[in-house]
Amino acid sequence: MKRLWKTVFLSCAVWASVSVLGAGQASANGAGSEVKVQVNDALVAFPETQPFIDVSGQTLVPARPLFEAMGYKLDWRMNNGQIAVLMQNADHTKTIEAETGKNEWKVDGKPVKLTSAAMNKQGTLFIPVRAVSELLGSIVQWDADNDIAIIGQDGKYHAPAWYAPPAPAPAAAAVAAAYTPTVADKVASTAQNLLGIRYVWGGTTTKGFDCSGFVNYVFDQYGVELPRTSLDMYDNVGQSVIGLQTGDLVFFKIGKSTTHVGIYLGDGQFVSATTSSGTKIDSVYSSYWGSKYIGAKRVL
Repeated sequence: MKRLWKTVFLSCAVWASVSVLGAGQASANGAGSEVKVQVNDALVAFPETQPFIDVSGQTLVPARPLFEAMGYKLDWRMNNGQIAVLMQNADHTKTIEAETGKNEWKVDGKPVKLTSAAMNKQGTLFIPVRAVSELLGSIVQWDADNDIAIIGQDGKYHAPAWYAPPAPAPAAAAVAAAYTPTVADKVASTAQNLLGIRYVWGGTTTKGFDCSGFVNYVFDQYGVELPRTSLDMYDNVGQSVIGLQTGDLVFFKIGKSTTHVGIYLGDGQFVSATTSSGTKIDSVYSSYWGSKYIGAKRVL
């Protein structure tokens, strides 16, 4: 196979300046997340220094491991007072001249503007991964979910070869500590703790409840005063609502007037004092209650 050479020329002065600029400039340019790089379907190994995202949001990668993964053989040598990077590949004949710190390179002697400049960090040449697309005609994808720059050297799009592990779920104790129940949540909880109490006409205590007495008793625990009867509640308090929320009052017509009220718990469920079973949970949408439902009021 015929060997063709691509040469990248780096200014010797710029190369030598790394020891003068020191780690301060390297860290200033190298702030950001560590990322992975993929060529076609395979991740690129970076045994010495890792790719990173600089402060401007550009992904910079060590040149040698990347180009070797793309099928090039690299060699460093002095050439007329400059450090030359020789890239051997049988498919390309372009000659690229680059100087670190500048985003205008020369390709076959013609200037080409890049999105960002190459840089020299602690003796390693880093190039912007987007330059691979701009100079070599490869497709470059960025997978933000997994922090992978995917280079389609074959001209095709590729799925990530590595997926970031899901973030650990917060501990149950931490979730519980972070949750502060609302008054409506407390009302619903108190109401459910009173299940099974017998029905008593006019009852307003835990010895026995009628429907409005039960609702009054629960809301009174949280300083909310309501009218004594279900009809007065429906006519005189709160705001009429269509979309039900926990803690809403739900009303039903049995006969010719509003004669029953309960407390909505969520998921179509409400709790009330019934003549047949005392305080119990039913569905607003059941065949019995659904046909008698006339509306809801929000008082919290």
